[in-house]
Amino acid sequence: MFEKVFKLSENKTNVKTEVIAGITTFMTMAYILAVNPSILSAAGMDPTAVLLATALASFIGTVCMALMANLPFALSAGMGLNAYMAYTVCGAYGYSWQIALLAVFVEGLVFIVLSLTNVREAIFNAIPLTLKKGVSVGIGLFIAFIGLQNSGLCVSGATLVTLTSFKDNFNTHGICALLALIGLFITAVLYIYRVKGAILFGILLTWILGMLCQLAGLYVPNPEAGFYTLFPTLTITDFSRLGLTFAQCFSVDFNAVGIINFIVVVFSFLFVDIFDTLGTLIGVATKADMLDEQGRLPRIKPALMADAIATSAGAVLGTSTTTTFVESAAGVAAGGRTGLTALVTAVLFLLSTLFAPIFTAIPSFATAPALIMVGFLMVGTVTSIRFDEDNLTEAIPAYLALIAMPLFYSISEGIAIGIISYVALNLATGKGKKVAPLMYVLAVLFILKYIFL
Repeated sequence: MFEKVFKLSENKTNVKTEVIAGITTFMTMAYILAVNPSILSAAGMDPTAVLLATALASFIGTVCMALMANLPFALSAGMGLNAYMAYTVCGAYGYSWQIALLAVFVEGLVFIVLSLTNVREAIFNAIPLTLKKGVSVGIGLFIAFIGLQNSGLCVSGATLVTLTSFKDNFNTHGICALLALIGLFITAVLYIYRVKGAILFGILLTWILGMLCQLAGLYVPNPEAGFYTLFPTLTITDFSRLGLTFAQCFSVDFNAVGIINFIVVVFSFLFVDIFDTLGTLIGVATKADMLDEQGRLPRIKPALMADAIATSAGAVLGTSTTTTFVESAAGVAAGGRTGLTALVTAVLFLLSTLFAPIFTAIPSFATAPALIMVGFLMVGTVTSIRFDEDNLTEAIPAYLALIAMPLFYSISEGIAIGIISYVALNLATGKGKKVAPLMYVLAVLFILKYIFL
């Protein structure tokens, strides 16, 4: 059955590899079940309800990706977009979380229309192949940067980022950072020996080491500082709390926001999400070697449709924008090539609603090595970018895109800078004719975004 539905042989994979890849993707994404409720609770939302909504939206979106597009990509509440909703829309602008969720719902409907009319696909295809490779490398650096932060190795300092002190607070910060380093070493060794599921085993072994450290007294839980016990609990989630957010996006008083302000909020979500999604698809598809000779993803239309459906469904359930996750690259690195990888990830998200406390117990220092290793694997694409003098109008924009993503902590900002610089450099050097017309439109839109948003 799996062979018929997912065409495993055609994609040079098998059930075992796909299952391991799906589990790996889920393990690297499971942190969202803890992080998203924490962020959205700042907007006044119930954490348990958000956790359930996040898991269910992830299940719906990832199943759609598996069955509609047959791609190994998983979806969940997008990092950055959830912070934008909690701290900007609900915090700085002062709108209720119900209004924010309605904006996300409408954004999803707009995405569905754009996907049906091939607009999003056209944008994907208009981006030059060299720039797509730069985006892939940039996402690799971005993922690695997230891993370094999650591990506790990278902290803020006088130079904006610096190496943590292992001596200070050794029983919390220090031991976690040290365990992340050990986990990275274990994962790298397993990968060098070509162990199937090396990234997954790296996560599990690092977590087990953490639990042993807790038993030995080297790791001391301190909930007030954000360091919890590493041993999972066996409590069952209270499903009734989902009612606190379910369909609440439709109980909105427009007199409190105004139609113009609401449209601005919708457009802001739309702009950021469309390029975060495109950037993720470019990066992960490049790593999986799924792009054709023209740099196009053959099944991008159903992939974008799955993303759009997940966004609207997630808003109804009670979570911020649901989008394709860059952590899908972890499953691809583990060998995932078809929708079966996504289906396995989706099932695990559904199961997580029953045992959410277990999955949220996976510490960030255990998943951090996986993200750093995935970053390494994606950065390898840089070797296929030509940096010679005959290709500078292609290479410089790719370079700007790849350094902007980790430094500005945004996939969409990297794409924006890459597109603007690509158009500007080609125009300035008399090569404007080779630029696709849609690239000019995108460049103008990005410039307007920086002026007015």
